[in-house]
This record gives sequence, C-alpha cells and structure tokens, in this order.
Amino acid sequence: MKILRNIQIDGKHQKPILLDVFYKETNKTKPIVVFCHGYKGFKDWGCWDLAAQSFAQADCFFVKFNFSHNGTTPDNPLEFGDLEAFGQNNFTTELDDLEAVIQWAITEPSFESEINRNDLTLIGHSRGGGIVALKAAKNQYVTKLITWAAVSDFGSRFPNGEKLEMWKKLQVMHVENARTKQQMPHHYQFFENFQANQDRLNIQSAVKRMDKPFLILHGSDDTTVPVTDAKNLHDWSKQGQLKLIDQADHVFGGKHPYTETSLPKPFQILVDDSIDFVKSN
Repeated sequence: MKILRNIQIDGKHQKPILLDVFYKETNKTKPIVVFCHGYKGFKDWGCWDLAAQSFAQADCFFVKFNFSHNGTTPDNPLEFGDLEAFGQNNFTTELDDLEAVIQWAITEPSFESEINRNDLTLIGHSRGGGIVALKAAKNQYVTKLITWAAVSDFGSRFPNGEKLEMWKKLQVMHVENARTKQQMPHHYQFFENFQANQDRLNIQSAVKRMDKPFLILHGSDDTTVPVTDAKNLHDWSKQGQLKLIDQADHVFGGKHPYTETSLPKPFQILVDDSIDFVKSN
C-alpha cells in the first residue's frame, strides 16, 4: 500500500490544505473517496488512518485532509496550534477547501493511472457530513455521498437570544475542547458568514435537490448529533439509504489517540458498509 502524508496544496483562503493519500499502486483505475473531518476534528484523529487503510485495501483511492482553518498547522498537524485560524473558519471556507481537494484529486498527473474520475464518493463525519452533502448537490464530479453521524442543518446549532447578543457584542466566544482543555475561539464572522449564505448552506434543500446514491450511517446511541438528523437526511433524499449502527456513539467507538491495530466493532461495520456502497454500481 502506498501512503503519502502531509501533501500541501493551496486553497483560496491564504492557508494551505494538508492531505494524505492511501492506495494500492496497481496502475488500475479505482474509485476516489474523499473524507472530511468534523468540528474540532483533524485528518489524523483516532481511527481515521485505520479507516483509510481499509478503503485502500479494498482498491479505493482514499484522500483525507485538514480543512485550512481547522486550527492545526502544516508543521504540527496533530495539535491545535493556530487558534486564530480556527476562530476565522466558516462553512463557505470549508466548501472552498473541499472543492480544492476534489480538483486536485482528479487532476494530479501522478495519479492518472490509479483513479477513475467518473467514480468519486464524498464521506463526511458530523459537521463534515453537512459540508459533503452541500458539495455533492452542486459538484458534477461527485457520484456518491456517504455521511457518518452527520448534522442535518447548521442554523440550529448557533446560539440565540442573549448568548447571540453577547457574541455580537464581544465579537468572539470560546468553547472548551474537552480533550485538550483549550479554549477554542469562534469569531462572530462565523455567524455573519452563515447569515449571508443561508441559501447556499441549506442542507435540506441541497439533499432534496440531489439525485445521487446516498448512504446515511449513524450510531443508535449518538448523544452529540441525534438520530433525528439522520432520519431528516433520509426523508429529504431521493436515493437515500439509512442504516443505524447498533450501540454506536458519535465516533463509532473510536477515540484519540487510538493505539489499537484493529477498528472497534461499530467502526468496522461503518467502514465495511461504506466500502460496499462505494464499490456497488
């Protein structure tokens, strides 16, 4: 298996995008799979590497990446060392980053004999699931969509009332990272960007509009993003398939750091179902 780590590409927003590629070098074309992490996530979190290897073993060309403003840096992609960038992140920046990764994957000359440009699946976890749903509805190169514990809307996750007024007044609010105990800043531009782009960022209308194969995977015991979000996505979709993974939480049994050599059982089901979907006609 060929693994290329921390490839740096340019995005639209003055910060590089760091990505990893996993594939078997066979000179035979393979389906492309592009994976998007979620909120406070990063490409090297927990089980993502083992998942990537599983896809590559199944003859997929797997790409995972860090959003340009996720708070990590090219020099230290495992830590949130650039909290100012994190605070300046927003949904349209993430959509632009994903577009840059898709364009890179289908045009990079060194992979020409390994990829099938007509077979590209997007996978997104949690907030990343909302991002890939929006992108799949608009991007002509995307042929399939898979969401893992995805949100079904962005707007309801913003504060309202006094909390929103305080955010506007202070121009920044902080959320603690439970793992690192860092105070993660969110500048008010995040909300302003959403307000200015509500139509573009409407997951419901995107999913209703999209007519592509769509697999919705969600843990039955997810307390972070409720199962109702998965059911919403399924209800709105033309070709949606919904599967709840029994006794799985928001990260399907994963954690960070993850030092085991095999995936947790719920995560293995998640990956196996996803690979089957990618490989199906």
